[in-house]
Amino acid sequence: MAEAVTLHGYHFSVYMRAARMALALKGVSHAEREVNPFDAAGRAGLMALNPFGRVPVLTHGSFTLYETAAITGYVDRAFDGPPLMPSGAQAAARAAQVIGIVDAYAYVPLVRQVFSHAVFRPAEGHQGSAEVVAEGLRVAPRPLSALEAIAAEAMVLSGPLTRADCHLVPMIDAFSRAEAGAEMLAQFPALSAWWARVREAPVVMASDPGLPG
Repeated sequence: MAEAVTLHGYHFSVYMRAARMALALKGVSHAEREVNPFDAAGRAGLMALNPFGRVPVLTHGSFTLYETAAITGYVDRAFDGPPLMPSGAQAAARAAQVIGIVDAYAYVPLVRQVFSHAVFRPAEGHQGSAEVVAEGLRVAPRPLSALEAIAAEAMVLSGPLTRADCHLVPMIDAFSRAEAGAEMLAQFPALSAWWARVREAPVVMASDPGLPG
């Protein structure tokens, strides 16, 4: 019998969605355990799995793994199914570069600032901060420009979905749900063309967590 796979995380987390997409692309049957890291009780429970109290966490039998890039890499290597990284050295490096840009430079302005305060908090019935949104919009062009150059190069973000797409889709989807985010994204033609192509992919649509309420 195959060892059980469980993804522990917060339903609305963009990183939970990235891991969910990777599992779906590999055809891995898994359970999901809801854990809210923003709730004191949820965070306390997470500490047994991840000393940093972040989501997602993957358990595969007795093996426990945290950090989303590590999870998507493990899923690609540990399970049968289509490869989630390009075979060529340069293309694989470029895919890893996308993941790094997303984590280090795109997540905070696109998601934590613009999406959270313009879309998610209002959906929860809370007021967002216009100042935080403005700061996110000020910072966002730099990572978007870097991703635009990669999309235009077409070494990745141009064919079958890879780990790069898994990590980028949740960020761009969240950002573009804010009116100002969608307007800014439209200024980056290669990135916009990529998003228009992948947003209708079954795995992208099925992984969409929606909004609260």
